[in-house]
Amino acid sequence: MAGIIGTIIFGAIIGVLARVVLPGKQNISALVTVILGILGALVGYYLWGAMGGGDTGGIDWIRWIISIIVAAVFVVIYERVMGRKGSHHA
Repeated sequence: MAGIIGTIIFGAIIGVLARVVLPGKQNISALVTVILGILGALVGYYLWGAMGGGDTGGIDWIRWIISIIVAAVFVVIYERVMGRKGSHHA
C-alpha cells in the first residue's frame, strides 16, 4: 500500500513539474496530471535502466529529469489528442 501511495505522490510531483517546464497553460485536470506523471515516471525509470543507470544511493537527478521530460511529452500528446476531439470542423 505504501508503494502505491508513494507512486501516486511521485507521479503528482513529476506531472506538476512536467507542466511547469511546458510553455503556456495546459487545459488538463489534476487527475490527468497525476496519471501522466506516473506514466512519465515509470517510462523514465525504464529508460534510465535501459541506458545503464542504476541506484546512485542519493537523489537520482538524471532519472528525475528523464521522468519529467517523458511526462511533459505525454502532456503535449494528451493535449493534442484531446484538442482534436474537442474541435470538430465541418
